[in-house]
Amino acid sequence: MSETGVLESQPALVGGIDLGGTKIEAIVTDEGHHVLGSARHPTPTEGGPADVANAMAAALTEAAKGASVEPAQLRGVGVGSPGVVDSRAGTVSQADNLPGWIASFPLAAALQSALGTRIALGNDVSVATAAEFELGAGRPYRSLLGVFWGTGVGGGLVLDGTPWHGRGGAGEIGHTVIRVGGRRCPCGRRGCLEAYAGRAAMEARARRLRDRGVKTILFELAAEHGRDRLTSGIWERALEHGDRVATRLIDRAVDALGVGIASAVNLLDVEAVVIGGGLGVRFGEPYRARIVAAMLPHLFNDSRPPAVLLAALGDLGGAYGATLLVG
Repeated sequence: MSETGVLESQPALVGGIDLGGTKIEAIVTDEGHHVLGSARHPTPTEGGPADVANAMAAALTEAAKGASVEPAQLRGVGVGSPGVVDSRAGTVSQADNLPGWIASFPLAAALQSALGTRIALGNDVSVATAAEFELGAGRPYRSLLGVFWGTGVGGGLVLDGTPWHGRGGAGEIGHTVIRVGGRRCPCGRRGCLEAYAGRAAMEARARRLRDRGVKTILFELAAEHGRDRLTSGIWERALEHGDRVATRLIDRAVDALGVGIASAVNLLDVEAVVIGGGLGVRFGEPYRARIVAAMLPHLFNDSRPPAVLLAALGDLGGAYGATLLVG
């Protein structure tokens, strides 16, 4: 602490927060991108944006403690958030998979007040894609599509070595339409890829089937493991038990991902696709191969398909990407 009573900064240390639909991942890294402290907290299921912000601050504070620093000593904290992110204004809106988060909320200001350091905001999937491009599976390539299969289905783009954000909505592969007039998506529209492959949408579908009398052990497994949502681990366990509802919904999700990713590749002709997210990381190589097989019938240039890779940074990809926002 300085003579004025202000905590002195640790210029080489930065924080990163990945805000997901089921978990908040926070890390503190040094200038070599080594993780010095980390924490994982559940994302609140009730309340509103302020409650989520408080949980994010608590996770980052725990990660900083693991790195033996106070949050205010960090050079800054980057945040990867779902929804519509205005990085200049420091606000997030329309984060549909988070409780009560529709209107614009000043997330950067709330976190800066709680943590005492500057905050940089970015879209969660865009920053995770940037991390894979700079530090992970995408390093050998100049063009990359990141597909993050989790609570929703997010996408990020790197074109000719540069992240591409468009006017703010580029990479939203989860909201490409794969079936006109199809299932209702959490975004309110119909036929989106996310309506068939997003974990939240699959859970809603599973609940409707159960309520109609279709047998499934998905919710029994969730209760046994103290989960109030169907996490990636619950889906994996249900598949291992041969649950028919889980198998049917995951099979349909794989087919939908194949169609959506192939369509994006037909438009952009990227060199590589990186599959990440909670479900993508959990299911791993067997499902990467299944997604490739589901893509091939829909690829225009099927003689030269893109490389399709698993995210090398695993669950920490979003948090790593968030740290890269701190310039």
